Amino acid sequence: MSDSESFIPQATADGSFTFFSKEFGESFHSHYGARQESFLKFVDVTELVHKAKKPVLRLLDVCYGLGYNTAAALQSIWAVNPTCYVELIGLELNAAVPQAAITHNLFDSWACEYIEILTQLAFEYQVETHRCKAQLLIGDARSSIQQLNEANFLADAIFLDPFSPPQCPQLWTIEFIKRLALSLNEDGILATYSCAAAVRTALLAVGLQIGSTPPVGRRTPGTMASHVKFPSSSNLSPAEKEHLLTRAAIPYRDPELSDSADVILKRRQLEQEVSSLEPTSRWRKRWLYKNLEN
Repeated sequence: MSDSESFIPQATADGSFTFFSKEFGESFHSHYGARQESFLKFVDVTELVHKAKKPVLRLLDVCYGLGYNTAAALQSIWAVNPTCYVELIGLELNAAVPQAAITHNLFDSWACEYIEILTQLAFEYQVETHRCKAQLLIGDARSSIQQLNEANFLADAIFLDPFSPPQCPQLWTIEFIKRLALSLNEDGILATYSCAAAVRTALLAVGLQIGSTPPVGRRTPGTMASHVKFPSSSNLSPAEKEHLLTRAAIPYRDPELSDSADVILKRRQLEQEVSSLEPTSRWRKRWLYKNLEN
């Protein structure tokens, strides 16, 4: 059995399919809907329909995975402006994942129009057409992002979509997020499904402004980040702001962008143990009580 054949499609509530990663112990998408996640958590948040009016758009898809976020972006952009030229970089650790998505015909379930582009990208790692130039960088995203920084690649939208921080802390550290900020255009938007206090603290620490995004298939919101301030409608709630003052907000650190997950997790745990910040459990009880009152 090849690596790509070891991934078994699992149906989600919107009729699209996802995979389960044995390595990280998590599914690639929410069971509420893999396809809707890509459009609502990433494409909508980064305002690609509005930005598609520009002649050129540059996208950075961190943890390309099955390719759903890229597929949703291409469909949304070209539906608005068929002549928009898209430059896309995808970062992916395991080439077998996007290849398995193609092999299992997963895009058939949501009538994707650009399977040819996605297929070539998955198997040849690069595509160039009259309106698209795309490259898939296979390997540790911490190394790949440094290459993009050196090449001065600036994205109008960044999709930050790794596995959860406890499972993949390497891609949620201050140091990695600082590299992402260096690759974000002045008016670009970074979107992620995570609202973890440690992630939000890291985004703020590298000088980005943050906002809350609507929940999709779960009770908790996502996060958006940019070099410029967001409208007041995206403001964090009082509970979210207080969350950033607890021990949960102590960020993940990876000074040389090379440590293992275990080392990164242990480093944060030690920092939390000596922290004078409020215990997160106390914050959780306080806000649970307030929510019950209301």
